[in-house]
Amino acid sequence: MKLTDILKGAPDPKAWEGYQLPKFDLQAVRAKTHDQPTWLHFGAGNIFRAFPAAILQDVLDKGNYDRGVIVAEGFDYEIIDKAYTPYDNLSLLVVLQSDGSIRKKVVAAVTESLKADPQFAGDWARLEAVMTAPSLQMVSFTITEKGYSVAPADLERGLAPALIMGKVTALLYKRYQAGAFPLTLQSMDNCSHNGDKVKAAVLAYAGAWVKAGLADEGFLAYLNDESKVSFPWSMIDKITPRPDALVQRMLEKDGFEDRDTILTEKKTYTAPFVNAEETEYLVVEDRYTNGRPPLEEAGVLYTDRATVDKVERMKVCTCLNPLHTALAIYGCLLGYTLISDEMKDDDLRGLITKMGYAEAMPVVVDPGVLKPADFIGAVLNKRLPNPFMPDAPQRIATDTSQKLPIRFGETIKAYRAKGLDLDDLVLVPLVLAGYARYLKGVDDVGNAFTPSPDPLLAELQPMVAGLEVKEGAQDMGCLKALYSRKDVFAVDLYEAGLGERIEAMAAELFAGPGAVRRTLHKYVSAR
Repeated sequence: MKLTDILKGAPDPKAWEGYQLPKFDLQAVRAKTHDQPTWLHFGAGNIFRAFPAAILQDVLDKGNYDRGVIVAEGFDYEIIDKAYTPYDNLSLLVVLQSDGSIRKKVVAAVTESLKADPQFAGDWARLEAVMTAPSLQMVSFTITEKGYSVAPADLERGLAPALIMGKVTALLYKRYQAGAFPLTLQSMDNCSHNGDKVKAAVLAYAGAWVKAGLADEGFLAYLNDESKVSFPWSMIDKITPRPDALVQRMLEKDGFEDRDTILTEKKTYTAPFVNAEETEYLVVEDRYTNGRPPLEEAGVLYTDRATVDKVERMKVCTCLNPLHTALAIYGCLLGYTLISDEMKDDDLRGLITKMGYAEAMPVVVDPGVLKPADFIGAVLNKRLPNPFMPDAPQRIATDTSQKLPIRFGETIKAYRAKGLDLDDLVLVPLVLAGYARYLKGVDDVGNAFTPSPDPLLAELQPMVAGLEVKEGAQDMGCLKALYSRKDVFAVDLYEAGLGERIEAMAAELFAGPGAVRRTLHKYVSAR
């Protein structure tokens, strides 16, 4: 069983038993997409194949649409060379369900894969042709939040930028010159107000070029005309871990050959298959200037901007992201390597359950289109305990300093804004106290570990350097430099009235081997 067999004719149904195969005419869809493209996507990673491409496949299977999606990669070109081209742009989605079963679907919605760089002349010429096609409706992105960054040096490169958003802006200028056709730029990245990040990056490049006389002022007017170019917000939620060895063994038993892990020079882990959880959400601001693919037929929720914002805040401030970070911090301290194993630990499960329902839910923003209680219930009972999801606390702990402000600081600010008693917060302070012990890089047994990559790690770790993991009292005053950092916690925790309490909890966590477990059990049981 090989993916390339799919395009050679009708695959043997007996050999592919248990695999969902495309139900549409692949060649017809590819031809129509080539001639009249409607959707171009930047970011060829696992989340794209497991979610946006997969839901388009569902729409195509229903027979109500006739165009696929063209994908472009602007960072790691090996993904195209090794995970797309050898397999005719086909991939296998393996859905890991919480009941222990799996679903397997061949995803054929991707019709072309291109390298987004002028050094690849043929691919770049094709991208220009796609971007200038009047039929193009949407350019979407899964390039991570860092992908929207703009470097001053890149602005100075003029119309030959190196960064992905500069390249996108150069292609947009081609579209403007070809007729200023309408278009929507849709971020599908997991970051708040993501549409604004796209717009800010594009306008930064365009503004620099106009100022330098490299582009005419009409280009800026085109980008700022919301009837021509729109930048909607969205909220996306789906976990797509690295290719998993357990999944590979299951595919091997089936006789599926395209299962090898691919590690690129830029350290991207991919494969001809993607393993992902079953739960998924995509909520999109319905503000399109040239129409859009009918993705609502596959479960995408289209709504207004205010509702997207409410869904985002519900997720990142209450119902998922804070629980993830709590498990990341304490999972590293207690020696766990799988989130699903953490959910078998009564103290850890109790920590996030009580923190979510008792402490965060009083300030949750109800978006209306998704019920917060249902969302958090799926997180606690289906998503995090899923034994097939090989997600690790060490991965989730990456960039923790950048996550704490929105995941916990916003809850503290909401309590203050609503006049609620901050004494009701017990487990949120416990997580923040655990962060100091995490920064120390010593687990509950007393063994050193390396905290996950974080842009502030080198700056924050010295703040706990004077503390020791030992029994007996020690001065915790050094923590004031940490817990007064508004850039890390969104508030000065001492001004908020929580600093001293967090210090006291941290003292308990540092009180020798086994102190993390004792302290965690004490506060979770009391709550």
